[in-house]
Amino acid sequence: MSVGLLIIRIVIGVTFAAHGSQKLFGWFGGPGLKGTAGWLNSLGIKPSTLAALLAGLGELVAGLLFALGLWLPISALLFIITMGVAILTVHNKSYWATQNGFEYPLALIAVAVGVAFIGPGAYAIHI
Repeated sequence: MSVGLLIIRIVIGVTFAAHGSQKLFGWFGGPGLKGTAGWLNSLGIKPSTLAALLAGLGELVAGLLFALGLWLPISALLFIITMGVAILTVHNKSYWATQNGFEYPLALIAVAVGVAFIGPGAYAIHI
């Protein structure tokens, strides 16, 4: 069971952290903080730079904590907040991701919350 949790935590956590680094630093082909702020501004989200910073930090911190298996309740809460805002502001056109729906953000929330309830497993940082 611990190896399975480790695989889930690493894949989901590193992917989520990478999305945050796209927003913050422009890594992996992302827009960076300025580009993310501009996009959020075009959606009417203000203050857009603060919102971009919070979204990027939320994803980066949640993903890293999740991958490490550290403070999973905090990580899950950050997943809920960042993906909840994404659902309310962007991914609300339908259920299906192909139609700009909330399918993918909801799946991320479910995985984060589920693992938080199960626990990180043996292969995690325990403080």
